[in-house]
Amino acid sequence: MTWSERIEECNRHEPARFVPLVAGGVRVGAVRRDRLDALARAGDAAWIAEDGCVVRGDDFATRCDAFTAIVRALHASRSIRRPTGELYPVATRVGAPPLALVDRAAVSFLGVASCGVHVNGWVGGADGPSMWIATRARGKPLYPGLLDNMVAGGHPHGIGLMANVVKECGEEAGIPRELAGTARSVGFVSYVREDEFGLRPDTLFCFDLELPREFVPRCVDGEVESFELLPIDAVVALARDTTRFKFNCSLVILDFLLRHGRLDVDGAEYLALATALRREPPA
Repeated sequence: MTWSERIEECNRHEPARFVPLVAGGVRVGAVRRDRLDALARAGDAAWIAEDGCVVRGDDFATRCDAFTAIVRALHASRSIRRPTGELYPVATRVGAPPLALVDRAAVSFLGVASCGVHVNGWVGGADGPSMWIATRARGKPLYPGLLDNMVAGGHPHGIGLMANVVKECGEEAGIPRELAGTARSVGFVSYVREDEFGLRPDTLFCFDLELPREFVPRCVDGEVESFELLPIDAVVALARDTTRFKFNCSLVILDFLLRHGRLDVDGAEYLALATALRREPPA
């Protein structure tokens, strides 16, 4: 496949299949039309119509209560997985003031904008960089056994990006706090993708962490079953030409390649790829 095809693979969705989710008088998500009946089971927590859904509540606290009731109803009807206890902001966009909080398990069903942190663990060399690649544990409910960036995780409410990076580095790869703290914030990639649960308008904040050659990540919390240090050309072949990687990792890797000058592209192609890595969620 080409890198452009990988990007488009992460942005497949049909806007006409969704209706707006409104809270606090503004759009905060999108729900598939054929899933509105599941929301109706939440009682008076939401008002349902053919052209949209309005979550009730005039202030932050009451809207949080309404979303809690919605999550409970969706789980009871088996529309979503078991709630995680991780709360994500419900807002007009990533970084905007939250109008409510909702459990991570319902984020895709409700089409709420969410974000995560992805860390490129890399090692310099005479022949170019190598990257530490994780293999996801085969017992994970989502994307078991697929390849992943060295460290990656969702970004819940109430923690800063760098604090989350340090936390995830320690939990997933046994990286000491002092070393994890040297990770550099290098930008973001974003995409809008329809999956089995709903819509994912996701933003991934990217970090580069250059590691000493003698350092070896270790599996700590069971999220990852192994780590492997691969030459960058091998990473390119896996991310671009196979389905071994979790789908959104290809965007993070492509961003790394562009920033480090590892792709033979001219100005127009560079601009096209870099622009396509950042998609706006539905208006």
